[in-house]
Amino acid sequence: MNQNTPPSSSLPSPTGTGGRGDRTRRHNLSRVLTLLHRGAQRRSQLTSQTGLNRSTIAALVAELTELGLAYESEPDPTRQVGRPSPMVNADARTVAIAVNPEIDAITVGVVGLDGSLLKRIRYETEEPPTVSQFVKISSVIIESLRGEYETTGRIVGIGVAAPGLVRVEDGLVRWAPHLHWRDEPVSELLAEATGYPVSTANDASVGALGEHIYGAGRNIDDLIYLNGGASGIGGGIISGGRPLTGRAGYAGEFGHVRVENGAAEKGTREEGSLETEVNRADLLHALGLTNVDSETLDAALRESTDPAVSALVHRQLLSLGTSLRNAVNVLNPEVIVLGGFLASIFAFDPEFLIERVRSQSLEASFEGVQIVPAQLGADLLMIGAAELAFAALLEDPAAL
Repeated sequence: MNQNTPPSSSLPSPTGTGGRGDRTRRHNLSRVLTLLHRGAQRRSQLTSQTGLNRSTIAALVAELTELGLAYESEPDPTRQVGRPSPMVNADARTVAIAVNPEIDAITVGVVGLDGSLLKRIRYETEEPPTVSQFVKISSVIIESLRGEYETTGRIVGIGVAAPGLVRVEDGLVRWAPHLHWRDEPVSELLAEATGYPVSTANDASVGALGEHIYGAGRNIDDLIYLNGGASGIGGGIISGGRPLTGRAGYAGEFGHVRVENGAAEKGTREEGSLETEVNRADLLHALGLTNVDSETLDAALRESTDPAVSALVHRQLLSLGTSLRNAVNVLNPEVIVLGGFLASIFAFDPEFLIERVRSQSLEASFEGVQIVPAQLGADLLMIGAAELAFAALLEDPAAL
């Protein structure tokens, strides 16, 4: 159990709250819970950030506590001047299930309402799972978690981070090329198998959301996130503090941007694209590895002294730099966050990539741009996917 979990062993019943509220109260509950979801707050902080008076904040916190979504704790007296205000925390016993299918594994995680990853299970597969295999494996794992997390808390839903084009309105995976999924109703099928509401989005888009809320992009309104995984490279964009998804949710496919000019003559859609020039499989082959997680790959790159590995990484960084140059010139971000194996090759020679992007970008566009690794590491897609499941709760906590 997360260290911030309150001492009580059972949640209070939320019954009886449905008929009390009006639209303003429900809106204020949403505002307060969203702030708590992003980090514990003193009551006085909630008052200043929302502009509500102390008695209103007290009533809202009491209702969120009754709903099992928040609890109060004593602040650290050594860090306070004067009479300390109670700390209000999101209750980590309210959880979301996160699922990420890849070509070599299905990962399922449990994420608390406070943003903490409570559990992660990686189920390795010998080949890319079909949709039916994905649903069966995921539902079995989720069923094994049900008793543990519904005994003392609640599971609010499931978020799926899928490596492909996902229609945001209904979670239809239009095309996940490395999984060979086309027009698959992933949200609908997994909801039928588990009984929980399911939301599905592109994996890099949810990664961008996770880093924006909890990681390297915290308090940054304009950022680009690129994720490198076994299924290729995807991207997510936060613009003006909000996700930039495009009309149907397909924005951010940086992996399919052409970075090799000569490949245009070959006439295929993927030749010369970022994810054909920069890919995890080539790195694993050069390192003599097969099916490993991101931490193992990262460690292997750090420890390698093989000139062939160094040459490969620098070739990949050149292609990545070309893609990032284009992103800087088009989107003018404040921060570029690199996750997955892209963070690993960046760490191999960060100055090489930064100089490549700087020298190719418009001077004014690159001014102030930072290129940084994702802070959430291997937890990122779990935490980002959980945001999909928490969205409805944060929008209207009183709906419980």
